Amino acid sequence: MQIYTLVVGELRVNCYIIAQENAKECVIIDPGEDGERILQFLRQKELNPVYIINTHGHIDHIGANSFIARQTEAKILIHENDARMLHDPISNLSSFLGNHKTTPQADRVLKDGDMLEVSGMTIEILHTPGHTRGGICLKIDNCVFTGDTLFCMGIGRTDFPDGSYKTLMKSINKKLMVLDDKTIIYPGHGESSTIGKERMRK
Repeated sequence: MQIYTLVVGELRVNCYIIAQENAKECVIIDPGEDGERILQFLRQKELNPVYIINTHGHIDHIGANSFIARQTEAKILIHENDARMLHDPISNLSSFLGNHKTTPQADRVLKDGDMLEVSGMTIEILHTPGHTRGGICLKIDNCVFTGDTLFCMGIGRTDFPDGSYKTLMKSINKKLMVLDDKTIIYPGHGESSTIGKERMRK
């Protein structure tokens, strides 16, 4: 599996582009900004995005959805509890930044336990609310893309609307800390880590 990371936007979100070895189809996780740069990277690598998957609905993770979706045939996917945030500048927090940004509605809404298949790559959806009501992590083989649920040496903020510290900790304990210590975490911001390292820091 090939994992490419582009750090995008003012809030330095990790946009991940993932594809099987020698496959042309890929998925994009959290294209938060810099759509033209993401598109140029896809062309350079000759990759065709099948899905745009948002780990949650905050603007720094969805900002380039529209551009990428228009330029490719990729479908926008997000958890059902965050779907409204795509077209609501108040709940996606863009109104607080003064740009009132929205994206197209989701082509498909996701639920806990959903499985996606792309060129032989299986993506398991883990619903991990707490940062938002519809926050998700994506498990692929021994990797988990944690969005703003779990970071290297930290957890997501819970002081935004619909955030809950208690709910976030329950999500982390029940969905992530049960994974193997060697599972690599790829967070929405910052460097990667492993479940084992984060378990020790709790």
